Amino acid sequence: MIRVVIADDQDMVRTGLRLILLREDDIEVVADARTGTEAIDVARRLRPDVVLMDIRMPGMDGIAATTQLATDPDCPSRVLILTTFDDDAFVYDALAAGASGFLLKDAPADDLIAAIRIISAGEAILAPAVTRRLIDQFARHRPRPTDLASTASLTDRERQVLRKMADGLNNAEIARALIIGDATVKTHVARVLQKLDARDRVQAVITAYRSGIAYDDARSAD
Repeated sequence: MIRVVIADDQDMVRTGLRLILLREDDIEVVADARTGTEAIDVARRLRPDVVLMDIRMPGMDGIAATTQLATDPDCPSRVLILTTFDDDAFVYDALAAGASGFLLKDAPADDLIAAIRIISAGEAILAPAVTRRLIDQFARHRPRPTDLASTASLTDRERQVLRKMADGLNNAEIARALIIGDATVKTHVARVLQKLDARDRVQAVITAYRSGIAYDDARSAD
């Protein structure tokens, strides 16, 4: 059973999300939260698998709450950001803080359910068009020497795989694009995450954009 906490300051949103998830046999909503502070308290007490986190909430917002949860070694909960996107200019910061992905609030119910299952399994959500648009907007202005140092150890093939990850491709799509086996892609992805000290694909993609690998002209030669 996947245990979920819904954190949103709007009663109708929480109710709607709860009704959607009640239909699923493998998902249980264990609590609601109206603020970031409540979300942290509930997550630490109940240790859910996934926290659905709104960005804009009174008091502590979703970004600050995500940062605390992601850096708490005693809290295993993974965060899925729920956003209107056009209004939430700080989603990038939430991803950089440790969120495992984000989803638009107007996304189909099936997408929400799939996202919860994927994140609970330890993967990350990277919606190609939205992820690229979002990170491209912010990451260009956030160069960090540590990102350049960590990517320097990547092999040419690992850089190719990372660029495909930055494009939002999953392992099977990367395998087809680079004409290599699925198992080989899985190995490369694991090595990329290890070398970048990234907790998941989202963190690796952020590093790809901040280091410039995602903009590498070599992409056209892949």
